[in-house]
Amino acid sequence: MSIVVTGATGQLGRLVVDRLLAGVPAGQVVAVVRDADKAADLAARGVELRVADYNAPETLKGAFRAGDVVLLISGSEVGQRVAQHTAVIEAAKEAGVARLAYTGVLGGPAADFLLAAEHKATEQALLDSGLTYTLLRNGWYTENYTARIPTQLEHGVAGSAGEGRIGSASREDYADAAAAVLTGEGHENAVYELSGDEAWTMAEYAAELAQQSGRPVAYADLPADAFLAVLTGAGLPEPVAAIYVDVDVAGISRGLLRGGSGDLARLIGRPTTPLAETIAAALKG
Repeated sequence: MSIVVTGATGQLGRLVVDRLLAGVPAGQVVAVVRDADKAADLAARGVELRVADYNAPETLKGAFRAGDVVLLISGSEVGQRVAQHTAVIEAAKEAGVARLAYTGVLGGPAADFLLAAEHKATEQALLDSGLTYTLLRNGWYTENYTARIPTQLEHGVAGSAGEGRIGSASREDYADAAAAVLTGEGHENAVYELSGDEAWTMAEYAAELAQQSGRPVAYADLPADAFLAVLTGAGLPEPVAAIYVDVDVAGISRGLLRGGSGDLARLIGRPTTPLAETIAAALKG
């Protein structure tokens, strides 16, 4: 049996592989990648590489083996992910994998904002497949915000989230959880609602950033159309910008990304990474 991580050269995938290598022999870890050259460092550590592409179902036929435990990390191409994920699920079923874990979205069927639609469809495809599954319903990554700190220090923080609270956690927290369910026992057909221990508002985020940076940073809560104009003005295509606006308006402001189940801390065996700590790390570069 191997532990197989798809999308293994992505930001989350690399962290998951790192966590796995800290606890299991490298010979048991497989990285599914589109470009083997980008994974040369993983191969040098003893990780088996299998080259496959979500967009080319024929390549996925060689990505899995009977008895594998697979982590399907959701793709990043909004609008194409249902077909991509379904191709992975079908290939995994044909190969006879033992279990497939999927990184979905906090709330599952209850998440009715636009960005969640493809995750919900993927979950249903996985349930319909008959495979043994683990659903990792990830909340927001704090890095979704801290990655934009240079712009925030220059122009402030904008959004349409109101006073909605965000139960974010670090990408490393979610990677630790994925590694735990891939290597541990008792996660068959389990569903985990994963979020940070601390839920914060955008105003609180801006205040923390201001305090740590020593710069005047404030949160501007904008009407949806004004926030859309900000995002498109920054270069985002309008369909993508509209999805981000909808996350704020239909998701965060309504409390759908607050979380609070405690599942993440229980899986990783420690408190989740506080907002202040992730901001501090980003400011240090």
